[in-house]
Amino acid sequence: MSQVWYVSYGSNMSAARFSCYLEGGCPPGGSRVNPGARDRTPPVRSVPVDLPGTAYFAGESPQWGGGVAFYDHDTPGRTAARGYLVTAGQLADIAAQEMYRVPRAGDPLEQLALNPIAGGRHTVGPGRYETLVEVGTYDDAPLLTFTSPHGADHVPHTRPRPAYLAMLATGLRESRGWDDERVREYLDSVIPAASDFA
Repeated sequence: MSQVWYVSYGSNMSAARFSCYLEGGCPPGGSRVNPGARDRTPPVRSVPVDLPGTAYFAGESPQWGGGVAFYDHDTPGRTAARGYLVTAGQLADIAAQEMYRVPRAGDPLEQLALNPIAGGRHTVGPGRYETLVEVGTYDDAPLLTFTSPHGADHVPHTRPRPAYLAMLATGLRESRGWDDERVREYLDSVIPAASDFA
């Protein structure tokens, strides 16, 4: 099957932000223009996804400034996420842009997405979003996300900027129908005092 679920636990939970990876453009509040995917077809559908594991924030984003979201599959917790049904090629192109590269034909991640290791992880490079994690299946298609090769306890945590948190909040409202209070509760559970910035 050529379709897979790209699972976002960060700013791509916002449909407007995610569309910049497919159609190209600069997301609201961002500072960089994304080239877009080779195939600009919108996702077939999207669904809320609960990931086993924890989200954390680290590094410095060239797009937003401040920390960005990563996912640690091995640390107990619950991470709210959103799955988009896309092609394996689109998934590879999304990953390339997360690494600030231009999408290209022959990306090895595309083939890996079609044949993921069930319940496993595969590191395709040392970069911050070059570790592919298969987190389950839904409607017979694999649920795939990418993160960094390190876990939550192995890097300093950094605070996300307000524009980035706003994208997360928007995505949580869109995908789950959460009200502002529920969004604040979730953000505070993964980032102490996050609601001061949302």
